[in-house]
Amino acid sequence: MTAPLPDGDEFPVSPDAPKPTSSSAAPKRKNAAPTRATLARKWAYLVTGTAYLPYTHAQIEEHFAALLDEVFDAVLSGDAEPAQATEAGARLVALRCVGPDSLRRTMDVLGKGLLHEPELRGVKSLPERVLQVLGALASGYGEALRESIQTQQEDLSRTLVTLERETRRELVLTQARFEQLFTGSATGVAVTRVDGRVQRVNPAFAEMLNRPVADLNGLNLYDLVHPDDADGLREGYRKLLEGESQRLELSRRLVTEDEEPPWAAFTGAVIRDPAGEAQQLITLVDGDTDVSLLQRQLSRQALHDPLTGLPNRQCFGTRLEKALRHADPSFGVTVYHLDLDGFSLIAGGLGQKQSDDLLKNVAAKLRAVVGGEDALVARIGGDEFGILIQNTATSPDVATVIGMINQELSEPVYLESGSGVAVSACVGVVHRPPRDIAPNELLRVSDMTLRRAQANGYRQWALSDSVLDSRERHEFGLAVSMAGAWETGEIEVGFRPLTWLADSRPAGIEARLAWNHPRHGRIGHDTCVRFADETGLIVPLGEWLIRTACEESDDRLPMVVGLTPHQAADPDLVGSVRTILAATGLGPSRLRLGFPTEAVLSDVGETVDNLHLLAEIGVDAELQGFGAGGDVVCLVDVPVRTVRIAPRLVERRTEPLAERTLRNLIDTASMAGVTVIADGIDSTGDAGWWQSVGAHIGAGRYFG
Repeated sequence: MTAPLPDGDEFPVSPDAPKPTSSSAAPKRKNAAPTRATLARKWAYLVTGTAYLPYTHAQIEEHFAALLDEVFDAVLSGDAEPAQATEAGARLVALRCVGPDSLRRTMDVLGKGLLHEPELRGVKSLPERVLQVLGALASGYGEALRESIQTQQEDLSRTLVTLERETRRELVLTQARFEQLFTGSATGVAVTRVDGRVQRVNPAFAEMLNRPVADLNGLNLYDLVHPDDADGLREGYRKLLEGESQRLELSRRLVTEDEEPPWAAFTGAVIRDPAGEAQQLITLVDGDTDVSLLQRQLSRQALHDPLTGLPNRQCFGTRLEKALRHADPSFGVTVYHLDLDGFSLIAGGLGQKQSDDLLKNVAAKLRAVVGGEDALVARIGGDEFGILIQNTATSPDVATVIGMINQELSEPVYLESGSGVAVSACVGVVHRPPRDIAPNELLRVSDMTLRRAQANGYRQWALSDSVLDSRERHEFGLAVSMAGAWETGEIEVGFRPLTWLADSRPAGIEARLAWNHPRHGRIGHDTCVRFADETGLIVPLGEWLIRTACEESDDRLPMVVGLTPHQAADPDLVGSVRTILAATGLGPSRLRLGFPTEAVLSDVGETVDNLHLLAEIGVDAELQGFGAGGDVVCLVDVPVRTVRIAPRLVERRTEPLAERTLRNLIDTASMAGVTVIADGIDSTGDAGWWQSVGAHIGAGRYFG
């Protein structure tokens, strides 16, 4: 999306973008009234905020000044069907002002502005005339937009038809070449299942064994090798299948009727499906020129995605290495890592065939976006694509490329089912990485940047940040080592008191995690829980925390254990709590589990059911994060006796609006007979403030 920029800042103009010429855009009138120029600038500002326009600030103002001149001429002409207005509407479309709100904002600004223009005050029945002109403008706009969409769809259809035709032709030629090599090669070729069962052999291999081709189908490849050599060949293929070796090259004896078994050179390869699962083995026996041709064909199949025809992740990594080495030092390369938004919903709703067609269409669109650049588009995952651009002086900037990508993807695609489907993408961008970075490291950085963009939610893309990358890498390293730290005893359970604010009496005990890291010192509860939640360790670790807390409880004060959304939604939660209570002998009323408010409100998994079932067996529930929105409903719908104020409200409690919100929340909770806990109390002043607003229990460093 492009808004008018200060003079001197400009976006690159795409090759096919309409440019102001003597025939397509009238020059500004030097003697135009100031109000007309003001109206033109306001129109330009409002409309260009709704769509991406590849023009400079000066070009945008010139276009809209010329358009407004045509509108004025239409109002003054008195024609029943003002052609100038119709043409102005069509030119709006030609300028790419085709955003969802472009026409509405045009109608708003012109409908109000024309009625107050001094130049038009002498027009008879001005409101009716303005309405007539705007109707003609909207008509021209609608007709031009329809023609533009139809043209785009026709162009895309032709591109897809051409691509499909070329793909089919290439597939037929590939199969024909393979068949020619397979049957005509002097080198023996055997296609087998992964267990060695022969599916197909060529005449050359059958001739080596002095047996008909038909007799070999269905046999096992290892039975065609001398018994003393079969185990070695089988072990070689095992290493190849499991990735311990990259290729198989062995010399083995064949089983024939000759007294002296002939030796043959075996070269093996694994054919894998898009998911990386081994499907077939191809074995070349003996070597010849044809073998090289066949191996090159197999190499291409191994480096390209069979669905879209794009290079796969392995090929993308290889090209990254070459591009980094040969990139222009002044401009470098840019890597875009794309993930389609909501593709799983499309695949689940439309089925495999339709989602495959959509992926092919996305591949074609991405190729079209970077068609004018020295670029490579690859499919590097299920619905993930990579774009590598070797930048030049004329390459568009990152924001422009992102806009072009999402503009192309947002055009609906009509699939075979008749459904018009449009997609968007979240993009992680690594711009001009160091030339000495390893391809695998570059892909890791792009993937982390993509995940960061997805976590932001409100942004469609993010640019790599070395500081954030280093911090996230450090945290990821800690998170993945957490399971080992738990096993070796580095993670322990600590306890802190909950205290009545009115008289400083003990109100309960809260169990919390702590990680005594040998290099990084003590890592607190919140970080431990976040790491465990991100790595899937939270359910077993959380169960251990509850068990340890129950074992340490003295059965006089409530023992409080907070849960994460994943724990709260765990279908085995209630059963685990029953087992722990039975094993430790702790009364159910002495255990209180903290449920995240957002999990209760959204009813993720079995959260609400778990809360009710725990209440039935006597285990109290505490709403943690109270004040996040919609919380009052929880006090009515779920059985809770305690709430804990959300941390963000605690942090901002001194702000007038936040303080008022807190007082209202606490009053409401008190009216419902619910106890309110305030966390983060670090001083006597904090404790006094919370007591003054009605909180009942406090927690924090002040209480030890």
